[in-house]
Amino acid sequence: MNDIWGSSKSDQAAMPAIHGVTMPRWGLSMIEGRVADWLVPVGGAVTKGQDVVDIETEKITNVHESPAAGILRRQILNKGDVAPVGALLAVVADPAVSDAEIDAFVSGYVLPAADSADEGTSGPTPKQITASGVLWNYLDIGKADGPVVVLVHGFGGDLNNWMFTWPALEGAARIIAVDLPGHGASGKRIDIRGLDELARKLLTLLDALAIQNAHFVGHSLGGAIVGLAALARPGLATSLTLIGSAGLGEEIDDDYLKGFIAAERRKDLQPVVAKLFADQSLVSRDLVEGLLRFKRLDGVTAALSTIRMATVDQGKQRVSLLPDLAGLHIPVRVIWGKLDRIVPATHAGGLPSSVEVHLFDDAGHMVHMERAKDVNAILAKAIAG
Repeated sequence: MNDIWGSSKSDQAAMPAIHGVTMPRWGLSMIEGRVADWLVPVGGAVTKGQDVVDIETEKITNVHESPAAGILRRQILNKGDVAPVGALLAVVADPAVSDAEIDAFVSGYVLPAADSADEGTSGPTPKQITASGVLWNYLDIGKADGPVVVLVHGFGGDLNNWMFTWPALEGAARIIAVDLPGHGASGKRIDIRGLDELARKLLTLLDALAIQNAHFVGHSLGGAIVGLAALARPGLATSLTLIGSAGLGEEIDDDYLKGFIAAERRKDLQPVVAKLFADQSLVSRDLVEGLLRFKRLDGVTAALSTIRMATVDQGKQRVSLLPDLAGLHIPVRVIWGKLDRIVPATHAGGLPSSVEVHLFDDAGHMVHMERAKDVNAILAKAIAG
């Protein structure tokens, strides 16, 4: 993850061992964040990639890492302070760097302009395309000539569910994160009988984008869809990563699906969304309000109801990837939070021996958000492999 969004007017060549920890951008709409807690005190030693601060956004809280090894020499903001994306949060430097050099770095730091093209501080912008009559909203960012990674979210979500994922991967890969039909800013009219039809629609999008091979990553409903797509088009998927995935067992919390569809007020939706996380304090008021705004869009209720009927029959999942999963001659990885209350993590126990399984004790259905750093490391390894 590239955490250095800004720069200092100070002579960087003269101070090579000074590094700024800056406010990250997570998601398309993030413009500021709040320091929820410092995890390392001033004077504490840190390694590159070590968690140093909890950042709270309007949607969710996540840890933020040090961009380099050294000593946390200065905390610029206090717990509870709010700052814009790119603001300087802290300074990491070698012990040999003087306080005067730290002062010069801090005083010379310039918040990057909102329209800066160099570091993308204005945020990535989704694109739209129509493929086989379906309007798709998608994000296309990262290394244009790198390996392609396709990210597909779960039921009721959108491409922002990967807000902690694409910043960690975009330096090494081209990231395609989609809004499924009926979700986000994609078209809301959907007429399907089974999830295989959604998988075929995804394939038409990839054809329209001239994607010839890609690492498929799917969460929940999205896992079943990318799994079906990989099976339908052998040779297209380079690897398959399924996160809290549907299609690997019969059990599913259909009450969650029905409750999500039916909820019209915050007090009704809050306890439903809370099922997604092991740490229910992560469900912020803004997160719930954003979901309610999405659900009030024309066609959303009908689309979600159609997808639910394509997913569940009499409380059981209608799709199973298991009979054919072992026949995929590509690396397959499964990631699960053991506290998943939507799709049980016990489904990871019945997989072919060729499937690589990663289980996390303290995470729920949104394991890729609750344990973002660990899940991103698994994904980075899959891409590199």
